[in-house]
Amino acid sequence: MKTDSASQVPVAMTIAGSDSGGGAGIQADLRTFAFHCVHGTSAVTCITAQNTLGVRRVDAMSPEAVTAQIEAVVEDIGVDAAKTGMLLNREIILCVAEQVQKLQIRNLVVDPVMVSRTGAQLIDDAAIQTLREVLIPLAVLVTPNRYEAQILSGLEINSLDEMKLSAEMIQQKLSAKTVLVKGGGMSGELRGVDVWFDGERLEVLTTKQIETKNTHGTGCTLSAAIASNLARHENLLTSVKNAKEYLTYALTYGLDIGKGQGPVGHFYPLQKLS
Repeated sequence: MKTDSASQVPVAMTIAGSDSGGGAGIQADLRTFAFHCVHGTSAVTCITAQNTLGVRRVDAMSPEAVTAQIEAVVEDIGVDAAKTGMLLNREIILCVAEQVQKLQIRNLVVDPVMVSRTGAQLIDDAAIQTLREVLIPLAVLVTPNRYEAQILSGLEINSLDEMKLSAEMIQQKLSAKTVLVKGGGMSGELRGVDVWFDGERLEVLTTKQIETKNTHGTGCTLSAAIASNLARHENLLTSVKNAKEYLTYALTYGLDIGKGQGPVGHFYPLQKLS
């Protein structure tokens, strides 16, 4: 099935969870798509009750509901690029992988939401194994943070050399086309340093560090920005570099809302004008 969008407007899809606080998940993804002048579509995998202080409740959608959402969008509107976020359980991961293959969804960016930036595991071992074996090999890019990269590579990561080695191991062991190991969970000079590896080319990507507590939704935002660039027909490495630049600005203008960790400022030009 041809999944390219049926119009001249680029179309991206987020397959992820809903964040009631609006800082991450599909809410962050759709704002990121809109900023990049890409029409955003979605398939909701789970519903969370959360705010800037934390998550209170998570309810999974049925695999049938997730499948129906993806089919409805692809069969009518088409999709130029897609990204996954929180998939929550093995059954949802399996149904997403099935639809990616069946509907020939290309330019898939997998943000393997398994472990938070603080190291807390978010999904069970069966879901992690399914993600490793079934979904990651279908992606054009997988974007693990430090702790996710440790799980996927089996390597403890405390240095740049270990980030590089983990990227190589994930690419080779999991049949991942391209890997971006993110350094947001690293300390010191490595915080925010990312490592790219596509099987041949290894690059260390850096941006300036932004000192802010308002970092909620950074992983979602980065992967959505990459998908946005892919939907606009940029090549993969350029898409990643553009996305990192966008996220740096969004962090600079993070929203100081709520009593805890606020989200990044997805529409920072409007905030500068206000």
